Amino acid sequence: MVVVDRCLPVRSWLLQLILLHTACEMGSGQLHYSVPEESQHGTFVGHIAQDLGLEVGELMPRMFRMVSQGQRDYFEVNLQNGILFVNSRIDREELCTKMPVCTIHLEVILDKPLRVFHVEVEIKDINDNAPLFPAAEQNLVIAESTLLGSSFPLEGASDDDIGSNSHISYKISPNEHFTLDVQNNEEHGESLLLVLKKPLDRELTHVYNLLLTATDGGKPQQTGTAHLVINVLDLNDNKPVFNQSVYKIKLFENAKIGVVIISLNATDLDEGINKEIIYSIRSVNPNNLGTLINLDPSNGQIRLNGELDFESIQLGEIGVEATDKGIPPMKGHCKVLIEVLDVNDNAPEVTVSSLSVPVLENSPPGTVVALISISDRDSGANGQVTCSLRPFGLPFKLTSTYKNYYSLVLAEPLDREQVAEYSLVVLAQDQGDPPLSSSSSLVVPISDVNDNAPTFAQPSYTIFVKENNPPGAHIFTMSASDPDVAENALISYWLDEKLWPLSSYISVHSESGKLYALQPLDYEEVKLLEFQVRAKDAGLPSLCGNVTVQVFVLDENDNAPAVSGPTEDTSTLVKVPLAAGHVVGKIHALDADSGYNAWLRYELHDATSSPWRVGLYSGEISTTRALEEAEGSNIQNLLVVVKDHGKPVLSTTATFSVSLVASAQAAQSDARLSRMGGSPKPLADTANLYLIIAICSVSSLFLLVILVYVALRCQSQTKEEMMYGPGTATLVCASEVGSWSYSNRHSHILAGVSGEPGAKSDLMVFSPNIPVLAENGKELVPNAAGQVSCSH
Repeated sequence: MVVVDRCLPVRSWLLQLILLHTACEMGSGQLHYSVPEESQHGTFVGHIAQDLGLEVGELMPRMFRMVSQGQRDYFEVNLQNGILFVNSRIDREELCTKMPVCTIHLEVILDKPLRVFHVEVEIKDINDNAPLFPAAEQNLVIAESTLLGSSFPLEGASDDDIGSNSHISYKISPNEHFTLDVQNNEEHGESLLLVLKKPLDRELTHVYNLLLTATDGGKPQQTGTAHLVINVLDLNDNKPVFNQSVYKIKLFENAKIGVVIISLNATDLDEGINKEIIYSIRSVNPNNLGTLINLDPSNGQIRLNGELDFESIQLGEIGVEATDKGIPPMKGHCKVLIEVLDVNDNAPEVTVSSLSVPVLENSPPGTVVALISISDRDSGANGQVTCSLRPFGLPFKLTSTYKNYYSLVLAEPLDREQVAEYSLVVLAQDQGDPPLSSSSSLVVPISDVNDNAPTFAQPSYTIFVKENNPPGAHIFTMSASDPDVAENALISYWLDEKLWPLSSYISVHSESGKLYALQPLDYEEVKLLEFQVRAKDAGLPSLCGNVTVQVFVLDENDNAPAVSGPTEDTSTLVKVPLAAGHVVGKIHALDADSGYNAWLRYELHDATSSPWRVGLYSGEISTTRALEEAEGSNIQNLLVVVKDHGKPVLSTTATFSVSLVASAQAAQSDARLSRMGGSPKPLADTANLYLIIAICSVSSLFLLVILVYVALRCQSQTKEEMMYGPGTATLVCASEVGSWSYSNRHSHILAGVSGEPGAKSDLMVFSPNIPVLAENGKELVPNAAGQVSCSH
């Protein structure tokens, strides 16, 4: 039951309110109950849940439990109603011996969040022990010549109870010769004496049988009795006398076995055999002290016969009797009081309970990791203990909760990726001289939370893939890392197609991160694939990382040059005579490839004896020498071979037909053409005119686009980033007058319109010369990338 004064209910309620308020302020409350010893099982102690401010319904969900430090489970809590009750029989004398206050300390622990309450239950003494004499019969020998008022010590009774229950009063059965005298002395303790009040006459009565009764002060009173047998003698009328009636000794508990505690000396005024004395132990309190001492009967030396322990015996009392050898023998008595002094012979004991591991790395500072209790069996400074944590600098600290109870709490934020496990040592050291210490090792593992997103080694990747790859070809492997563990580090990959659908071109394996080209890539259709690969872990919630991937398609020489323009079915009329170097026509050819693979050169198949030549890069057919009029009136077919610069080299042939006519024949032909409404101008001049018009148109359009682009760039503060399928390329102008290049966001094939449909100008598109690092760290350079400069 809660300690209250039933006679003063108002004061008791105020006291309870103050105690509850104090418990709330401390954070881990302390309650005090009391219950009588020997209470039956189920005896009500208190409404512990209500007194702690807890709801009954939260006891089981919060794993309510109660721990009794180092003792049996004397108490239990009914989780259905929150009542603390007696679980097993409590014997106060067995539990606390003669201690004035006997308490049982309980720890009440709840989870979610972890809280610790301290409860003390005081065990109240009841008068369940009757006074007990050390012997049921005490024998005394008193000479008949003993003077009136002489006293004889009797062995008093002891009561294991405390307080008023142990206060003993004595009485003796009615008689006319003896009475009792009880002397209480704070220094010497209590002494029970039998006092002679009337002279003895052995001839009348030689034996007296009296009943000595001891009554305690409890309610109801308990009594104990002893039988006194008093023999009356008329010999040896001097008893041995000690030089002190009470001896006080202080002895350290670590005294060596065999050391002389005290040498007693008694004297007898008689002579002869009546003077010879024998020493004996009459009584020992507590009883276990008797096994630790030894009295030499001849010289009165008391020696230590065993190891003293302050924690078991603090005070001891030895009753010594000196008996002479006379007839009848006479006895003298003294009392030896031994005070055992404590030495620091017990190291502190460290007990770790409620270890809550592993600890989440995102746990806030103040999270309770473990409960630690320290105990030391020594007393005074030897029992005062300080507790510390080793090594220093760890994100943990010890917080005192109550007396020698501590909580190991988190002091700083944790990061499992830096330290996955902590090894702690709890060191307890007392204040004795020399100090003793003990320690307990703790291992606190840190559990992972998903606080790291997957990351790629590079912010972007550039990949070069040759066109015409086989379907499903593995082109690259993406790899992301996550410093978390377990499912928090399990990474899956996928393509982000929000900006550009590329699932028909590229796929990524969700587990390995391998990139596959799902279909053969054609440089002539797609030059650049730019997309994002996302990596996601399997944590809750999951975290993502992404990286930009640029796949440049490298051109392969898979297209032969294609010739357009006049063939052998249409001849070009040329008037002779002609001067050397006169241009009579031009071969127009296009190549669908790019770069070197689209850079064409022209050759005559048989130019050994021919008066014709073809421009190596222009395709213009001109004379190598002057042609005379005599060489007219014939048709010459020139076989021109058009080759690219790819590997392997691809080529095609074209036949250019030249019809040579003399000047007179040409005049007649012109006259006929004039009559027919035709134009006397050669077809080659007409084609050149169309070509010039087309080039001027394209150039004007190109300049207009450049001006618009520059104007838009001036208005924009930041460069606009675009996501698209085709990508950046470098445009290179290759002609007989040199080379030039500029960078454009889109890759195009720029063609100028000549006299023939589909004619291709001298502008060619090459792959971007962008270095990329392979997985081994070496630079990859595409075979057909770069700029080409042509000689004039």
